[in-house]
Amino acid sequence: MKIQQLITSALVAAAIGLTGMSANAADTIKIGEINHYKRMAAFAGPYKNGIELGLQEINDAGGVLGKPLEFIYRDDQGKPGEAVKIAEELMTREEAVMLTGTILSHVGLAISSYAAEKKHLYLASEPLADSLVWEKGNEYTFRLRSSTYMQAAMLAEEAAKTDAKTYATIAPNYAYGKDAVAAFKKALTALKPEVEFVTEQWPALFKIDAGAEVQAIERAKPDAIYNVTFGGDLAKFVREGTTRGLFEGRHAYGLLTGEPEYLEPLADEAPVGWVVTGYPWYDLTDESNKAFVDAYQAKYEEGPKIGSLVGYMTAQSIAAGITKAGSTDTDAMIAAFKGLEVDTPVGKITFRGQDHQSTMGAFVGTVALKDGAGVLVDWKYKDGADYLPSDEEVKKLRPAAE
Repeated sequence: MKIQQLITSALVAAAIGLTGMSANAADTIKIGEINHYKRMAAFAGPYKNGIELGLQEINDAGGVLGKPLEFIYRDDQGKPGEAVKIAEELMTREEAVMLTGTILSHVGLAISSYAAEKKHLYLASEPLADSLVWEKGNEYTFRLRSSTYMQAAMLAEEAAKTDAKTYATIAPNYAYGKDAVAAFKKALTALKPEVEFVTEQWPALFKIDAGAEVQAIERAKPDAIYNVTFGGDLAKFVREGTTRGLFEGRHAYGLLTGEPEYLEPLADEAPVGWVVTGYPWYDLTDESNKAFVDAYQAKYEEGPKIGSLVGYMTAQSIAAGITKAGSTDTDAMIAAFKGLEVDTPVGKITFRGQDHQSTMGAFVGTVALKDGAGVLVDWKYKDGADYLPSDEEVKKLRPAAE
């Protein structure tokens, strides 16, 4: 009799515990965030900080649909297979309502494919490959950051103003690098048909032989250089190129080069005179931008990176999307994200219904040295909506999603 009572009591306790767990699970709206937190800590760390700042503001204001918004962070080691495995765990075991994250494009593409297969919403916060929203775009994937095409077109616009006629390109040999070169060539030749691309260099990602690349470009004698390398590869290329005089008397353009994540480590070796996309947070004075910068500095006692801004806008976008949907039903959230408008530090952005790309723009300026560090000068913010293809072009670019 005592054994039976003990069993009954245990079952009751277990049932109460499970009920409590279910109630707790329903107390927050969970977002599955996947990123390369160890492999790319210098970039993913500020991004996470931006999310946390956004979450604090959102939840202090009452949360979303009356519940706190919660991000569950997971590290994918920069591996597509690991990211997909984690995505499955987040959506099933952790009961996340959607996925977000990733920096590297090939990882983002893997999660996008998984999201389409399993019918989960995925907000690709940082991966830049154009195929994410075009050739391999799908109903379940949206992208926040201004794409490779958009930023390359902004640089091409600046390049077209010069007398340079021959160009060399250097980019990492994977999806993002390929897209970045193709986009720049397409945009520049449309503006200036007489230009010629005399050499293309494709170093393996994070395995650049900078000396060999510099020599190959120098042999081609281009008037201008278009650079897509980043991180450690960028540092090696800039140092080797500066040592060998590669950039002297030449125009140079750098995709992402002016972002603090990449410019700050170069210190006084920053490539002065390059025209780049970046983030001059130290010069922003308008109300919305300055409010974000001040809040970030107050919380973390350091200046924000571009990843910090993207992380903050990721939290803002998800909160706005779920609020507009009125629920966490996937179909309702997808409908809400199409045409979704979000007020952000860089102004109002819209997630386009035709290709799920946001109109977030980018800052374009020239690299200079100030107090031994690289900064952007003569910069301007370019609205992303001005650098996106028309609806007719999108239909051709996005056949798989039609």
